[in-house]
Amino acid sequence: MDTVNIKINGVSYDVPAGSTILEAAHSVGIEIPTLCYLKEINAIGACRICMVEVKGAKSLVTACVYPVSEGMEVVTNSEKVMASRKTNLELLLSTHDQNCLSCVRSTDCELQKLCRDYGVEGRRFTGSREFYDIDDSSVHMIRDNNKCILCRRCVAVCSANQAVGVIGPTERGFATHIACAFEAPLAESPCVHCGQCITVCPTGALTEKDDTAKVWAALQDPAKYVVVQPAPSVRATLGEAFGMPIGTNVEGKMVAALRRLGFDKVFDTDTGADFTIMEEATEFVQRVKNGGALPMITSCSPGWVKFCETYYPEMIPNLSSCKSPQQMFGALTKTYYAQKMGLDPHDVVCVSVMPCTAKKFEIGRQDQSAAGDGIPDVDISITTRELARMIQRAGLRFDQLPDEDFDPALGESTGASVIFGATGGVMEAALRTAVELVTGESAPAVDYEAVRGTQGIKEAAYQVGGLTLNVCVASGLSNCDKVLKAVQSGEKHYDFIEFMACPGGCVNGGGQPTQPGSVRNFVDLKALRAQALYHEDAGKPVRKSHENPVLKKVYEEFLGQPGGEKAHHILHTSYVPREKNY
Repeated sequence: MDTVNIKINGVSYDVPAGSTILEAAHSVGIEIPTLCYLKEINAIGACRICMVEVKGAKSLVTACVYPVSEGMEVVTNSEKVMASRKTNLELLLSTHDQNCLSCVRSTDCELQKLCRDYGVEGRRFTGSREFYDIDDSSVHMIRDNNKCILCRRCVAVCSANQAVGVIGPTERGFATHIACAFEAPLAESPCVHCGQCITVCPTGALTEKDDTAKVWAALQDPAKYVVVQPAPSVRATLGEAFGMPIGTNVEGKMVAALRRLGFDKVFDTDTGADFTIMEEATEFVQRVKNGGALPMITSCSPGWVKFCETYYPEMIPNLSSCKSPQQMFGALTKTYYAQKMGLDPHDVVCVSVMPCTAKKFEIGRQDQSAAGDGIPDVDISITTRELARMIQRAGLRFDQLPDEDFDPALGESTGASVIFGATGGVMEAALRTAVELVTGESAPAVDYEAVRGTQGIKEAAYQVGGLTLNVCVASGLSNCDKVLKAVQSGEKHYDFIEFMACPGGCVNGGGQPTQPGSVRNFVDLKALRAQALYHEDAGKPVRKSHENPVLKKVYEEFLGQPGGEKAHHILHTSYVPREKNY
């Protein structure tokens, strides 16, 4: 690696050539604060918090975009630098709502932390200020521009990572704000509900729509039988909300917490994931044998599904008709489990804990009522962040809870289902089952490592019986967009594609615990969180979905054959083309 020698605060360092001052300082253990910078996504020097002194420069420079050079001398902590940062923070506060006590991001707000670090008190500057109506039109999130600092992280993520670009800066001067085109409410835009904008917002300007009050109400209603199902990736991220290291698997403590919140049964969405693989692998094999629409594309990610319906409606026939694990689990809860336990499905409340804000949209989709009579498969979907707040509100000392197991009736799962939370996990799980369905033989190898990893696009070819299966995995809608364009142009040929809306998959979903830019810029969150899931998979006694004993029992007692008429009615769904609106 090529290096250059520079001085930072009077000490000489060899740092990577081509790096910025921000990156160089971080590499030697010096943190320079920033609010707008996101590595490889948003490097615009807009917030002016990362200002530093460079010898020979006529003024302070922005460390996030200023490249290092041989012999450069930098000062990151001079009186002039500190005063500049404090003044810039005070200017940001001059147009910022300071209702920190009631803000959902209080104590987890990057602006709040910097103001505390730099001794900012109250509102020093007053003057012209715009006031905005809160946009709560969308099912999954709330936008409060009164708390926006115009860092443009949300704009960059929506455009660069997600290829959607439904928001952007509008007006000029003091009137500048982030909005949809023509000031349309978010619900009237072609937003896909992925929530990536929420995870990168440094303040409380963007938050998920909180549905915890609905959960509390259900738990306190004696007439309701309330079950909960946390998604695979939640166990790998929930601990972060309680100060645990990134990538800590807190499955046992999560189950204990859910039980103490008062749920009648604590089940595992992983079980639903095993059913998804059983149906999806069966569907794929049927398409290959019967000349169905190929490539078949996974349908587990509701953000991706809505993206397809909105931007690629011609590809709807390629979508697997399988419901997502969340919806399959809810469908089985309201049918098989309710019947087995003698429960009226009208009285069963199914709550999901998801890494995904788009799940709030998914539960209200059409054709998601296996029990009929307008009974939704899933009643309430909350994010990992919402669950963390419920645990805190209940006064549970999460780190001191014992490790407990899921309730058994719908709580047994396989290693294949656990890895659903990582990009490539659905593909690998499907291959473990599809290979055996095609060959009719047990496959000793279950690790398909070519589709693992956090790269945006991965592809591989596998020999299965006499067939060559070409597969592709993509995460982040901009990467999905690239793959679809290549498929439609004939540049690429695949038989099976896994798409996930969020970069890195569900472990980096829009409902996961927030991490500040100082972590996101220099720590591979996706890899650390995914590692926890692959470690659990490796330790599972059963690692193939079709070998799950609960799955076998439910098909035998209730569903009949995988892909059969009853299974299709309960576990499959349909899709509709959607207008872009503008």
